[in-house]
Amino acid sequence: MPDAGLSFTIKLAETEEEMRAAQRLRYDVFVRELGGGGEMVDHEAGLEQDRFDPYFDHMLAYDDATGEVVGVYRLLPSDRAAELGQFYSEDEYDLTILKQSGRKLLELGRSCLHPDYRGGTAMYHLWNGLAGYVAERGIEVLFGVASFHGTDVQELEQPLSMLHHNHLAPPDLRVRAQPNVFQTMDLVAPEALDRRAAMVQVPALIKAYLRLGGFVGEGAFIDHAFNTTDVCLILDTARMNERQKRIYGGA
Repeated sequence: MPDAGLSFTIKLAETEEEMRAAQRLRYDVFVRELGGGGEMVDHEAGLEQDRFDPYFDHMLAYDDATGEVVGVYRLLPSDRAAELGQFYSEDEYDLTILKQSGRKLLELGRSCLHPDYRGGTAMYHLWNGLAGYVAERGIEVLFGVASFHGTDVQELEQPLSMLHHNHLAPPDLRVRAQPNVFQTMDLVAPEALDRRAAMVQVPALIKAYLRLGGFVGEGAFIDHAFNTTDVCLILDTARMNERQKRIYGGA
């Protein structure tokens, strides 16, 4: 593992400078590396930011040896979304079924790691920080969009179809891409699926959610601004089995 033996501090951003550190890392990953954009992106200062940032909690992973922020997660509890008037992903997905469930929700987004820390323990530490946040606030359902790089659905037909056929959320959690942007994920018949080839194309973050018992909503969203194809992931803490809970909670 690239960062084996390193120690990390996980904390929520409390100052403007900590918020800027998160936005700088997001710029490096989402704009420089992946070719994304957005109307509030500050290319001069190297900041990936949007109008939602002030409402979110920003979880940061610091490398204790360098003091640098090497991982971030953006978190929006349902009470804060009510204040804002919407969840970030509502432009892409109809979240009515979750919002009417009466359960405590947490939206996750903008998860990224510095390239030097991928495949190591930094993400594990972020997950542990997230588990603490969830337990402290009594969160019951976590959700958020996660992305495949690129916007050509034909290139992604195997992984999208595999997610649709094997990991579709049960009806009580099944959010659906908004009608005006709905992209079907049912592109390859179940008998024509090559699960191994499909899983190779699935990003590590989505695989992590699936290992924890996560589901996907119905339909994908093609995000041309970010050069991605998005799926909505949903994780119900009540449905996680004990093994999954141990992975998630770091026990």
